[in-house]
Amino acid sequence: MLLIHGWTIDLEMWKPQVPALQETFRLIRFDRRGFGLSSGRPALAHDLADIEALCRHLAIAHIALIGMSQDARAVLGFAAASPDRVSCAILDGYPDCLGDGPPALDDPPLDHYRELLRAHSINAFRREWLKHPLTRLITDDRRQRELLAAMIARYPANDLVDSAVDDAMPGPQDIAAIRAPVLVITGQHDLSSRTAAADALVRRLPRAQRAVIPAAGHLTNLDNPQHYNAVVRAFLERHAVETP
Repeated sequence: MLLIHGWTIDLEMWKPQVPALQETFRLIRFDRRGFGLSSGRPALAHDLADIEALCRHLAIAHIALIGMSQDARAVLGFAAASPDRVSCAILDGYPDCLGDGPPALDDPPLDHYRELLRAHSINAFRREWLKHPLTRLITDDRRQRELLAAMIARYPANDLVDSAVDDAMPGPQDIAAIRAPVLVITGQHDLSSRTAAADALVRRLPRAQRAVIPAAGHLTNLDNPQHYNAVVRAFLERHAVETP
């Protein structure tokens, strides 16, 4: 199973999932280009190419994928482009309604964050970003709060500097070929736009399931890891295909 993180964070976001899943599943994590300890320019095309390269390098014929927030798009795109190679997919906090709803008004104000970087410092951006609903944790668990703060402290913001955050998202026509089971997750207290996007995906995907993680915001796997892990494990045990 390949686990792919969201914007401003890195592979360490999956730390609460590893102990719960590693005895049953082969887990693969990586820092997307431009995040964590990885260099390079972030782009959806790069993420798709890196998924392909990892599968080829590790000789994986069939794979289960989980993508969080921004990079749930890459998971959806890979499943659409390679439907015979994806046993199942999990999309957590998907950001786009695929034309089924109005544009999101509660997404990160990227122009404002770029101005913070230009006029002040990356630390000014980090402080404000941690106040945004997409990064606001509900849990009081100190370990999860420290983990999130450490990841954002590692984020270099190079994609903000060169305005490379957004890419074209897979559209309705692109996902028509997806035959694999897909689990679509949001937190109980996630943004209304993310809930609407999840509902739109379920309407579009022929084999979609919906899950809402209680007592969780956008970062569901950090806010309520016990419930999150149980939901993910149950889905994988039913649908993931073992590889040699």
